[in-house]
Amino acid sequence: MSKQEAEKNSISFEFEDNLALINLFGQYDENLLLIEKMNDVSISRIGNKVKIKGDKKSIIDTHQILNNLYHKIKNGEEIDDEKIKDAKSVIILNNGEAIDQKDLFIETRKKKIYARTENQKNYFKALNEKDIIFVVGPAGTGKTYLAVAKAVSDLQKGLVKKIILSRPAVEAGERLGFLPGDMREKVDPYLRPIYDALYEMMPFNLVDKKIQSGEIEIAPIAFMRGRTLNDAFIILDEAQNTSSVQMKMFLTRLGKNSKMVIAGDITQIDLTNKNESGLINAQKKLSSINDIEFIKLTAKDVVRHKLVQKIIEAYIE
Repeated sequence: MSKQEAEKNSISFEFEDNLALINLFGQYDENLLLIEKMNDVSISRIGNKVKIKGDKKSIIDTHQILNNLYHKIKNGEEIDDEKIKDAKSVIILNNGEAIDQKDLFIETRKKKIYARTENQKNYFKALNEKDIIFVVGPAGTGKTYLAVAKAVSDLQKGLVKKIILSRPAVEAGERLGFLPGDMREKVDPYLRPIYDALYEMMPFNLVDKKIQSGEIEIAPIAFMRGRTLNDAFIILDEAQNTSSVQMKMFLTRLGKNSKMVIAGDITQIDLTNKNESGLINAQKKLSSINDIEFIKLTAKDVVRHKLVQKIIEAYIE
């Protein structure tokens, strides 16, 4: 579509394959309705002919989204709400810039995850370029989920030999020593979000197999002491609940060909003295080191239910 056509505030075009349009438009045109809502446009169609009305940029974006989705269907993909949102994200985050496409998505054998916001795009870029990445933000922003996705992707590509997942052993006032069961039984409940992310990236039985073989290791931060972690993708979740001593110990475990992601939310500190948080201390001491990246995610980066963003914003106020 030319700029001259878009300036008329509408464009008409048609698709060749009527069968592909069943999936493209969705049942009762539900996909078109979602795209209309996302882009603030009006879409009408008769048969394989489509007309889009709206402002210039929205028309161009909508036309590109429909074309991209159409070609995905022709390549055998099924279209759903998430694929539609991904298609919009790619267009928005490209924004006419010459950016590396690998900074827009993370791909595992099971799924492809796209950045949904500018901050997430910056996070993806840091995951590709830096060896230590701190990512701070509220629940639902994808800070841990995306780190796990990148870890699985790197493991599957042979870029690392193992994934190490860790959390502090203090959570909402509880300590592991007072909990029943062996170490895995004690730690597992606190690592459930990480397990959930792993199961989305790999088949259930493969996750368990890799845990048994040691390719995926899950342990509290205390178990990192004295080790050098080579050829590993290491994720520390709930980092706001580490002490400064624990954080220093953890960071200095980094070995050759390894990457660390430290994720946390400084509004959810469970330590008795919140000023002793290793995450807050690390932000102060390490932010000037160029080889360490600090990514800040906000309520605007929440990718859960839209109400979660509003709830987080309300509590900030």
